[in-house]
Amino acid sequence: EEYVEGALEPGMVLTVEPGLYFQPDDLTVPEEWRGIGVRIEDDLLVTADGHENLSAGLPRSADEVEAWMARVAG
Repeated sequence: EEYVEGALEPGMVLTVEPGLYFQPDDLTVPEEWRGIGVRIEDDLLVTADGHENLSAGLPRSADEVEAWMARVAG
């Protein structure tokens, strides 16, 4: 209840988690996408004049993620 009327203040961090999740038996999506989920999280720092995306430097595209995973799995 204390957050209902709360105000964002500099120094606060929010996590934004949009995602898509396809059920294995969902015939409305192509077969190769069934049973997978995709979520891109961002951590946003509230600043005095807006926000800063703390996760902006992370890989986003499939190629970028695969290249990153190849490097860290080494």
